[in-house]
Amino acid sequence: MPDEGRLPRFAVLIDADNTSPRIAAGLFEEVAKFGEASVRRIYGDFSSARMSSWKSILQKYAIDPYQQFAYTAGKNASDIALVIDAMDLLHSGRFDGFCLVSSDSDFTRLASRLREQGADVYGFGQRKTPESFRHACRRFIYTENLMSEATTAASDEKDLDKSLQPPSAAVPVLNRAVAQIETEDGWVNLAAMGKILANIASDFDPRSFGFRKLSDLVKKTGAFEVEQEPGRAIRIRPKPKRGAEGGRAKSKTAQKRRGAVVARSAGSG
Repeated sequence: MPDEGRLPRFAVLIDADNTSPRIAAGLFEEVAKFGEASVRRIYGDFSSARMSSWKSILQKYAIDPYQQFAYTAGKNASDIALVIDAMDLLHSGRFDGFCLVSSDSDFTRLASRLREQGADVYGFGQRKTPESFRHACRRFIYTENLMSEATTAASDEKDLDKSLQPPSAAVPVLNRAVAQIETEDGWVNLAAMGKILANIASDFDPRSFGFRKLSDLVKKTGAFEVEQEPGRAIRIRPKPKRGAEGGRAKSKTAQKRRGAVVARSAGSG
């Protein structure tokens, strides 16, 4: 646990073979939301021409490159070096967590091992990242959501728009989170629901649906009633299904009719 008054310290370890340099700005902005990027390392064969785009990024964001020559085709020395360093940093006892930046499922066991030792693990990777790695992390952030307008070309923006999911796709997981909070009237605190979402779906992110705030996403789905009284937190509850609404309305109408019949019978008697 971090000492009182200081941010949690994180080691940010980047797999250059599976990560685009265009996410650098968004990556460190995201890390700053939950801790300090005390160590910033990137692993890859920087003698390769395809790694040239990283070279201008490294100095700007104070990322230390760890050169790993690809001596043998098909053998990823970078992955091995990253894992060894992660375990060394873990046993140093100086860090509260790790940020593993890769879309490679080979890091699944590393993420699990780090969490077994009590470290927080935040994963960063593309939407194609295998489920095993995503679920091994405490939180998993899609790198597509980190692309800023300033660093994204027009053609890339079209690709990002295509990658966004419709708000309706979020309804099942939102309902699962609401169902885990017991209330008498069905209303649940939105902030409390957000914490549960992080536990049941490590990769849930409103930005995947085109929204920066969870409240905006919930409203857009149209599946929830939203209430916020002045000075109070936002509350939500699932809207009743149309069939259920119709059933309740019919039931109330039938009750009124029965009451009227009883009243007439009593009057005639």
